Amino acid sequence: MQARTRVWALAVAGALMLAVAQPGRAADIKGSKDHPMLTRFAGAQINAYSVQDYDEAQMPNQAIADDKHVQVLELEGKVTRIGYRLDGAKSPLEVYRNYEAALKDGGFETVFTCKNDEQCGQDFQRYVLNSDKVRISGTGDAVFGGNYYAVLAKKAAAPGDVYVFLDIMHDDSNHFTAVYQQVVETKSMQQGQVKVLDADAMRKALELSGKVAIYGVYFDTDKAEIKSESKAALDQMGKLLKDNPALKVYVVGHTDNQGTLAHNKTLSQQRADAVVKALTGEYHIDGKRLEAYGVASLAPVASNDDEQGRGQNRRVELVKE
Repeated sequence: MQARTRVWALAVAGALMLAVAQPGRAADIKGSKDHPMLTRFAGAQINAYSVQDYDEAQMPNQAIADDKHVQVLELEGKVTRIGYRLDGAKSPLEVYRNYEAALKDGGFETVFTCKNDEQCGQDFQRYVLNSDKVRISGTGDAVFGGNYYAVLAKKAAAPGDVYVFLDIMHDDSNHFTAVYQQVVETKSMQQGQVKVLDADAMRKALELSGKVAIYGVYFDTDKAEIKSESKAALDQMGKLLKDNPALKVYVVGHTDNQGTLAHNKTLSQQRADAVVKALTGEYHIDGKRLEAYGVASLAPVASNDDEQGRGQNRRVELVKE
């Protein structure tokens, strides 16, 4: 098929047509590929790529005038983030119009679209590209100073709806056009992958190594409120402390390395504080037996280079005093 300046999307019947790259296009980064539901603008190069089988993602669905007070669409499911780069001869408007048509042809409906700061808000680009909440560091170019277009689209599908967010930008200084693409295929998380340690197993771990990692305490991304799914783990932590009245522990919050260290240190401290509050309030544990500390990503137990490792690093630990 000849190269085209048209992006093709997945048709309702499931047939996919790929745009053929133009001769001379730079090579994609190793292991990367187009998302099966939306391919690239012809001639684009993939310069950033990540896929998480299950993660949280933020999708801007309105203008952002102040990045300190932001309300966006928060989704969970399979998250694919791709950064593309094009020759600057292709304007962001041309690329945007092609994606707009492709999304429509593929059965997507537009949820939100905007152009430049006048429509998107003066902090829109800063939030999308620099907050580590939409574009994660290393997953695409951060471009300021040129025209840009953004679009959020949705398609109803089984087993869950699919959302596509695109930020299409022109770098006036370096003369290229960049596309940041985030696709979320919403779905239910596979349960039962983590078993909550019972109180006796926690006690044995503390006696053996002086600490125990708890993976059953859950928080939303970038938040410190304990989710209701954490009850089983909290019940066992409460039982451990009630059954061993002389036991004193440090409650230590750990994060992965996404975002800044300073921010994650504050967040991990807040999460550790939340666990102490739950244990003292709901389980009536004497607060003098508990001290909360947050260490962010300073004590990883796995690599932060992939989601599996980051999931192991996000944890609460009890450390024997």
